[in-house]
Amino acid sequence: MNKKEAKEITGSLTQTSKMPGKSYSLPAWECKTGSKLRKIKGSVCASCYALKGNYTRYKAIKTAQYNRLEAIRHPYWVHAMIIQIKGQKYFRWHDAGDVQDLKHLLKIFKVCQLTPETKHWMPTREAWIHKYLNKKPVNLVVRFSSHMVDFPPMAAWPTTSTVVTTGASCPAPKQGNACQDCRACWDPETKNVSYGIHWNFFQKYKLQATGDKLQATGDKLQATGYKHQAPSDKLQASHPSATGGWVGP
Repeated sequence: MNKKEAKEITGSLTQTSKMPGKSYSLPAWECKTGSKLRKIKGSVCASCYALKGNYTRYKAIKTAQYNRLEAIRHPYWVHAMIIQIKGQKYFRWHDAGDVQDLKHLLKIFKVCQLTPETKHWMPTREAWIHKYLNKKPVNLVVRFSSHMVDFPPMAAWPTTSTVVTTGASCPAPKQGNACQDCRACWDPETKNVSYGIHWNFFQKYKLQATGDKLQATGDKLQATGYKHQAPSDKLQASHPSATGGWVGP
């Protein structure tokens, strides 16, 4: 099988300008956990970058993603992926989308095992993968991504990633949105990589947080009002004359 034949089976690899190598893109609409998180305010998936911009602007991109999703069931998918990845120093699994099921995961493990010269990185939100980490090849770094903005990394996982509003460790935004010489995501010794929240989502997140804070302040003031009202009610009960009631011992 040559590269042209391999590409016909798997679909093309994607090349993002930010990263030092190629990646494999699936439709984010089909993320198992991500599709649920998208409905939750404050989750990282609530403003998924893979559901906007070029991912939706060009119909061909979405079509290619769904073709790749279908391709993972092909009996020669593993062999075809190996042929396309060989020679790559770095590879990222899923710049969009996520692992679909155990069969898919084990196929990825096999591809990584048979491309030992390539360093692989796979971010995921699928918590069930944790119990299969003992089967993964040493040249694959699986990073479990925390579901909510500003949530800490999951302690049970050896390598993780988080999204934060301040103090991100990923240098890309400061260097033209490119990795340049940083390889932290592929480095198993880097326990957590934190990414800065996307600006548009940050504005929305900040406004929402401010609204929640104002509501909490209002609730507190209201509760304080009730607290101040209580002594007055007590006083009124002791002196019902204030409301025109009886007077006496």
